[in-house]
Amino acid sequence: MRFLLTSEQLDFARSLDAMLSAADTPAAVRAWGAGDAGPGRAVWSRLADAGVFALGVPEAYEGLGSLPVELALACVELGRHAVPGPVVETVAASALLTRLAELGEEGPAKRLLPAVASGACVASALFPGAGPYALDADAADAVLRVAGGELRLAPGHGPVQPSADPARRLSRPLPGGELLYAGPQLREAVARATVWARLAAAGQCLGLAEALLARTVAYVKQRTQFGAPIGSFQAVKHRLADTLVAIEFARPLLYGAALSLAPGEVAAAKVTAGEAAYAAARTALQLHGAIGYTQELDLSLWLRKARPLRDAWGTPAECRAQVLAG
Repeated sequence: MRFLLTSEQLDFARSLDAMLSAADTPAAVRAWGAGDAGPGRAVWSRLADAGVFALGVPEAYEGLGSLPVELALACVELGRHAVPGPVVETVAASALLTRLAELGEEGPAKRLLPAVASGACVASALFPGAGPYALDADAADAVLRVAGGELRLAPGHGPVQPSADPARRLSRPLPGGELLYAGPQLREAVARATVWARLAAAGQCLGLAEALLARTVAYVKQRTQFGAPIGSFQAVKHRLADTLVAIEFARPLLYGAALSLAPGEVAAAKVTAGEAAYAAARTALQLHGAIGYTQELDLSLWLRKARPLRDAWGTPAECRAQVLAG
């Protein structure tokens, strides 16, 4: 299959890149990790104005319809700029509510989807198999919790738990809360939402990997050793080339998965993009040397996202099992 992005899709990606480049996302990430969601919510609002959170939301609920390729493109840019917040979880919540509406349960969709699409509602979600913690529940306007065959709106959250990435704030939703839906269709809706969440996470991983590689290439051109830039050394070139190959291998899998939305193809894209991000982080840390460990360097904001994002919404082992299952 030969797949090329359209000029409109490329323009959309470029516009997001330009907007986020001017938004000082590193400052927003640091503030988010310290518990101040204000700067991150300002970035979120600008993304909503660009239509990012309306992608995948039906037009009947003030969205733009099912546009998984555009969503993947957007998530690549969000990963490239390390945008904080429950991006993947908001995508998952939208997909869950959309699928329930398609199956005849429109109440929760009518109530929540317009606000999610407009950016007025930042949503987090906790589904079976996604781990014990919800992401950024302290900053979210709505936390959807699926447990025991029920979909509930969590009434709050417990203490924030430490994470490898300080900007990924983890907490357990409080039990109980308003019942939004209970019934046999919930399992199918969760499965569909998981596919969309993995697609969004794969996009973020790809963007993260691209950002880490670009920053590392710029650094090895500047750092000198034995009177020459270290980027001229053969071993360094080989390490960077391996990282680039991993990224370029993941890219077509991401867009192919966006076209099909087949669970196995999305899982393949997720595991490949996640491993590319983790490899890019290891390369960046090695080639930056001791300076790569410092929190003051903006590089650390990307480095610390790689492994948690690789494992979110399906570890590599879980995604490989899904690929084998078809």
